[in-house]
Amino acid sequence: MQHNRAGRKLGRTTAHRKSLFRNQLSSLITHERIQTTLPKAKDLRPLIEKMVTLGKRGGLHARRLALKTIPEATTVKKLFEEIAPRFKERAGGYTRIMKLGRRQGDGAEMAILEFIDFDWAHRQAAKKVAAKAADEKKASLLERAKKLVSGKSDGEKKGEGAEAEGETEKAEKKAKAPAEKKKGYTAPKGPKGSGPRGGGSHGGSKRKTG
Repeated sequence: MQHNRAGRKLGRTTAHRKSLFRNQLSSLITHERIQTTLPKAKDLRPLIEKMVTLGKRGGLHARRLALKTIPEATTVKKLFEEIAPRFKERAGGYTRIMKLGRRQGDGAEMAILEFIDFDWAHRQAAKKVAAKAADEKKASLLERAKKLVSGKSDGEKKGEGAEAEGETEKAEKKAKAPAEKKKGYTAPKGPKGSGPRGGGSHGGSKRKTG
């Protein structure tokens, strides 16, 4: 007879199954929505309902009982301070299961387990705003780091680069100007045969006679 053997084994040992549910509880509290197989969602739903009830109860003893199941202090803090107060006027039924159909490959039935007040569009907009703020903060930190390393920002470097280019252009123009003058200049020619060895009357050495 099957007495006192409720629940599914899910193809796992007791320790592995407890660890699985502990991780899924933590993910569900953190993200408020998870996708898993239908049997796991059905077994996980009573556990998260009990955690929310502990959060509504409040107090040190309730927190310690929650930490016994979920060892992450930040997750338990979110459960007690953010999630549980939202269901203060609700007596149970804090989550819902939505079926997604069968998974490709093994054909397992998939489902979404989420809190009933979960707003997908609002969460996506908030995530986009947070990601944009994080990118801007990262860019400002990189700019500060570059300024600390080099002592100057990118704008100052660009200004200096433009000034250096202007100076090089001026130097090149100055160098080209004398060369152009030399090309246009022609030296005056002397009379024919006026060289040192010429036969003219001026210059040259005397011929020896006899």
